[in-house]
Amino acid sequence: MADESDVSVNKLSCANCSKPANLQCPKCIELKLPREGSAFCSQECFKSSWSSHKSVHLKAKVSAVGTQNSDSLGEGWLYCVKRGQGRTPKLPYFDWTGALRPYPISGKRIVPAHIAIPDWADDGIPKDEPNSYLQHTVEIKTPDQIERMRETCRIGREVLDAAARIIQPGVTTDEIDRVVHEATIAAGGYPSPLNYHFFPKSCCTSVNEVICHGIPDARKLEDGDIVNVDVTVYYKGVHGDLNDTYFVGNVDEESRQLVKCTYECLDKAISIVKPGVRFREIGEVINRHASMSGFSVVKSYCGHGIGELFHCAPNIPHYGTTLINQISLWMLAFTFL
Repeated sequence: MADESDVSVNKLSCANCSKPANLQCPKCIELKLPREGSAFCSQECFKSSWSSHKSVHLKAKVSAVGTQNSDSLGEGWLYCVKRGQGRTPKLPYFDWTGALRPYPISGKRIVPAHIAIPDWADDGIPKDEPNSYLQHTVEIKTPDQIERMRETCRIGREVLDAAARIIQPGVTTDEIDRVVHEATIAAGGYPSPLNYHFFPKSCCTSVNEVICHGIPDARKLEDGDIVNVDVTVYYKGVHGDLNDTYFVGNVDEESRQLVKCTYECLDKAISIVKPGVRFREIGEVINRHASMSGFSVVKSYCGHGIGELFHCAPNIPHYGTTLINQISLWMLAFTFL
């Protein structure tokens, strides 16, 4: 923390507790951000607010990239630059594992004023989620929460079905995103991914080798592709999250078997869910069936809790693990979005 006591400045308030402050975040100084919003009264206040405060730095970097590259980068690519591997105002470098390449991303879609929005909708920064105790404690839902979640998930299912109806060769994933966005709004909901940590679209579309969280763009789906559409709806104060993987035209046998095995893993995992079952047992069931079918699970991501928060505990690995490894996975899961 930088001490401003030797500099003549206007009296500042702590960004965390509003007490008088004379310390400033060093990263904010480096980025030349206004002192308002970057001052803290103590190291303790600075540390306790770091999870949410660091998003201010990301937002400033995104704005800077947009200014420096306005002719060469679309709005959606600004997200990729800062959330990808790039550390400079250049396109991030990826080790491509297949033939898929990024295409242009269209601008942010409009949300009508009457739609209730989550706390990141305007500025891209989640406020409640990062520091919530529900990141570490599993919430037992009330009957009211459960009923609202049932209603929200029902809307999500209808939205996902609307997207599924247009999937065919020649359709772009951006068109899928448009259908998801419009169907969500028509039902009175907000598409939760939109502007979540600056994510530029209303759903995730992951084609072929993309594991998850793919960004809808101008690429046309091709005969033989598989595409996962991941939809989350925010309605009546809760989120409903679901996804499906679809065949595009004539799909090869290996891809068919992969999708079939994935659905079987899901069904087998659901079948053992009941009070008293350990979270790791769910992963063990998934991993066992995938391995016996000649496939493997991705260990970089996991299932997550949902409700009034988009992401919260519990985090469910898709494989059996020791307690130490599970704690490490939880720490990873909290940082990927």
